[in-house]
Amino acid sequence: MDKIIVQCDPDLEDLIPGYINNRHKDIIVMQECLETGDFAKIRTIGHSMKGSGGGYGFDIITDLGERIENAALASDTDKIVQAVQELESYISRVEVVYS
Repeated sequence: MDKIIVQCDPDLEDLIPGYINNRHKDIIVMQECLETGDFAKIRTIGHSMKGSGGGYGFDIITDLGERIENAALASDTDKIVQAVQELESYISRVEVVYS
């Protein structure tokens, strides 16, 4: 798979690795929540991603967060699974360039 290059503010260089690591954790938590039907927690995670992604330079995370939040509000498991898979693919391919 091709890398996705994202240009980020050099002032965020110390924060970005932790932010990305937290998205990995979110993926695991959302997968667990899907098994238990905890749509409220999935919605909260999606809402948080929607609010934070763009601030770090990851507009795709903002978009995926919104999709996850809306799908969780509708209890739409299929749409959540699809968005979480897209997030996982994105996170695994993103390469940050600080400029």
